[in-house]
Amino acid sequence: MTPIVKVFFPPKEELMPALEKVLYSGQVAEGQYVYEFEEKFGKHFNVPNVLGMSSGTAALHAALVLAGVTSGDEVISTPMTAEPTNTSILYCGAKVVWADVDPISGNIDPESVRQNITPRTKAIVAVHYAGYPVRLAELRAIADEFGVALIEDCAHALGSTYDGKGIGSIGDFGLFSFQAIKHMTTIDGGVLSIADEKHITAAKKFRWFGMLKGVPRTEVDIQSIGYKYNMSNVTGAIGLVQLDHINSILDKHKSNGHYYDQQFSSIAGIDFARCDPHAEPSYWLYTLLSDHSTDIEKALNAAGVAASKLHKPNNLHTIFSDSKKPLPGLDAFYKRLLHIPCGWWVSDEERQRIVDIIKRG
Repeated sequence: MTPIVKVFFPPKEELMPALEKVLYSGQVAEGQYVYEFEEKFGKHFNVPNVLGMSSGTAALHAALVLAGVTSGDEVISTPMTAEPTNTSILYCGAKVVWADVDPISGNIDPESVRQNITPRTKAIVAVHYAGYPVRLAELRAIADEFGVALIEDCAHALGSTYDGKGIGSIGDFGLFSFQAIKHMTTIDGGVLSIADEKHITAAKKFRWFGMLKGVPRTEVDIQSIGYKYNMSNVTGAIGLVQLDHINSILDKHKSNGHYYDQQFSSIAGIDFARCDPHAEPSYWLYTLLSDHSTDIEKALNAAGVAASKLHKPNNLHTIFSDSKKPLPGLDAFYKRLLHIPCGWWVSDEERQRIVDIIKRG
């Protein structure tokens, strides 16, 4: 079956020497490989002040805390995402306030965000769902108007851009995930990008038990809560090798996405997600829209092509019952949504086969 997502690893003749070097160096915890990866990643994707983290979820938790989110605050977020986006808000003791989504992109709707701002709002979490950037200019303006933090969840959107800028560089904080099935994987891991340098020291402490690495344990004075959220040298070494290949991987995702856009624009009954014209998506997943999404899913699966809605809207989970509200945009989007394979593993022949199956359907 053609998978909806598939992991990429570089050739073993590149990866294994890098792993052996770090494994047998005796220095496998956070160290020079992590710091080299942070620098290389930041330059490659044009994002500021990059810190390696144990996961994208850890990076989001850090961003929320650095933004000042505490118990009793509100954070405006989207239900159309993976669950850790919103359970991270609960880590802070804050309340999740749902904004509705744009039924064409599946992304958080800026007008709905504005309507849900209250004096208790501390941050907006904007997820670039499936690799399609949100309407960042509008969200940035709203965040600035009301004095709240804008956090970009870029877990799906590595390699996307907005107004020619790297995704993750426009919010106050950005986070990326290298979990097993993302555009790029380091088995697990993530990074946090920080717009304002004043947060860097606090972020470094947050990812390491409230302490700074390199300071003798007998001399530290823990003044704030921290976690075991650091990236290891092993992860950093994998990431450094992965970055040597990431452009070709992303180019294939984008090529397949553009091909689908072109093909589906002329098929009756088929539409597809569209995002802000200032944005370039990286198509982690291709988002098809159709009133017949269930039938198309069955036809693709029967032909050996994985297709699904992938995520359950987070507002349907009991843990978020306190945030329940009508979300008509989400309902409309989710009913028509179907994700199809779009990644580096989808050949020109296979993408044409997928299009043909959908045409027949």
